[in-house]
Amino acid sequence: MTSGLISYQTDGPLARISLNRPDKLNALTLKMQAEMAEALWQADNDRDVHCVIIKGAGRGFSAGYDLSGSDSVPVSRLDADTTHKRGGRSVDDDIWQLERAQRYRMAIFDMHKPVIAQIHGPCVAGGTDIALLCDMVIIAEDAKVSFPAGRNLGALPNQMWLYNCGPQWAKRLLLTGDTVTGEEAALIGLVLKSVPGDLLEAEVEGLASRMAGIDPDLLAANKRIVSLGIGLRGGRTLQRLSAENDARAHLAPG
Repeated sequence: MTSGLISYQTDGPLARISLNRPDKLNALTLKMQAEMAEALWQADNDRDVHCVIIKGAGRGFSAGYDLSGSDSVPVSRLDADTTHKRGGRSVDDDIWQLERAQRYRMAIFDMHKPVIAQIHGPCVAGGTDIALLCDMVIIAEDAKVSFPAGRNLGALPNQMWLYNCGPQWAKRLLLTGDTVTGEEAALIGLVLKSVPGDLLEAEVEGLASRMAGIDPDLLAANKRIVSLGIGLRGGRTLQRLSAENDARAHLAPG
């Protein structure tokens, strides 16, 4: 399946999802996130699929969220019957909209099958919200990772930095919006491994192929016990709190 925004392909036990707006450096619209979630749940429901790879088309993973507000996704099949819909008029509206988008991304964390992020080029802002929810992140050494919007647009609507690189590095990166290379991201534990860019695809495919030979129910059991452990440490609750915290941060003078 390929739409204008997402490419979804299966090859035996592997599913590959590509963010597919290369002309916009894969800037994430709400519709794009909804289609990504749909593809993730499709892969999770497919008994032939053992492992999913998420990557970006073109010259980078993702430049972050598309803030133009140019797309619209119905909340439900009954959406047309709602005449007075939420916008952004109140803090609660802002939280509600942030949580709605977050639910699409949380499919990565909540689905049973493992997901590998394959990162090249820029992985910025919303791109990190997708990548850091993945079970493993393999990155090109010269890739660039940052969330610069934390400097003047708000806080972060997802928060897995703490669980990957620890509190001090999380604070350093979020308080400054500084950029780290893929090589530096691996050194601080933000990602699993960095490799030269020309070896990135082979590294990811090799890791995925090793999981392809394992029964998907065993993969699910081993993924979920770790994910539940993160939950016991507050991980899933913190994602919800991040949306509220971002809405509060939106009130700060820019």
